[in-house]
Amino acid sequence: MASSSPPHPDSERERFPVAWEDDDAPGLSVHPLTRQDMEAILASMPDEPDDEPPLRLPSLRKAAAARRQRRSYGTPGGTAQAEYQRRRQVEYAAWARTRPLCIAATALAGLGGLLVATIAGLPLPAALAVAIVLPAGAWWRLRFRPSPEAQAWRRGAGGERHVARLLDPLAKQGWGVEHDLPVRGAKANLNHVVIGPPGIFAIDVRHYRGRLRLSHDGLLWHGRTFLLPTLSATRSKTDRLQDRIAAPDIAVVPIVAVLGGMVPGGQATWMGVTVVAARRLPGLLRSLPPTLTTERAREIAEQMNRRLDLASRG
Repeated sequence: MASSSPPHPDSERERFPVAWEDDDAPGLSVHPLTRQDMEAILASMPDEPDDEPPLRLPSLRKAAAARRQRRSYGTPGGTAQAEYQRRRQVEYAAWARTRPLCIAATALAGLGGLLVATIAGLPLPAALAVAIVLPAGAWWRLRFRPSPEAQAWRRGAGGERHVARLLDPLAKQGWGVEHDLPVRGAKANLNHVVIGPPGIFAIDVRHYRGRLRLSHDGLLWHGRTFLLPTLSATRSKTDRLQDRIAAPDIAVVPIVAVLGGMVPGGQATWMGVTVVAARRLPGLLRSLPPTLTTERAREIAEQMNRRLDLASRG
C-alpha cells in the first residue's frame, strides 16, 4: 500500500511564487510590506474589467440648496425670517462693492479733521480727538444697514414668534396650533392656523403704530391708509385654506392680530375679517361657543395637515 507523503515545500512555492514568502516558518508568517512586495502581489492578481458603475455620492451642495428651498412649514416667522435674510444678503453684497470707497471717505474725513485742527491751532489732545471723532462719524453714516423693506420682514418674523407664544397655552390645552402654513395659489403663507372647539381660525399678524379707526361709513383705517388690501389678502388666503381642507360644514374664520396699534373697542369686524389686538387673541378664542367636538376637531386638524403637506411637497 502506497503511503502518501506530504508535499514538498518547493511544490507549494510553485503555486505561490511570492518572493517575500518565509522559508523557515511552516505556517503563516507576518512581514512588513515593502513597495516591491506590493508590486509582486498586484502582478499576480488577474486583471479583470470592472463593469459596475462608479458609486455616486449625493452632492452636499445640492442637498444644502434643497434644504434652503424648503418652506419653513411649522416654524413661527420662518418664511418672513428667510426673506429678511435673502434681502439682507443681496443688499450687503451691493454695499460690499462700495466698501473701498467708504473706507477711503472715512480716511479722508480723519485727515481733513486733523488738517482743520492744525490750521485752527488746537492743542494736540483736541486735534487727536477731532481726528478720531470725524472718521468715526463718517463710518457710522456709511456703515451697512438693511433697508426699511428688509427690516419690515424681520419685524414681521418677530411678530409672528410673539403671537405664537401667545397661542402656546392653547396648544398645551389640546388645541391644534400650526404656524407659517403654505396655501396653494396665495402669494404669502398664513401666519397661524388654530383649530379648537369654536372652529378653525386663520390668523395673520400685522404691525401698526398708533390707533386704528372706523370711519362713519364703517371702513377701517390706519391713519390715512385704507386697510382694504390687508383685509382682502387675509380673506383670500382663508378662502383658499377653506378649499384645501375640504370641510364645507366648517367655516374658516379670518383674523388679523394687531401688534403695536390700538383697535377701536379692542376688536372690530369688517369684510368678515375680525381685527383684534394680539394680546386679546387667546381670550377671544376661548370665549367663543364650541361648535366642534374634540374628535371632529382632531379629525379636521389631521386632514388639514395631510393636505398641506402634500401641497408643500408639490
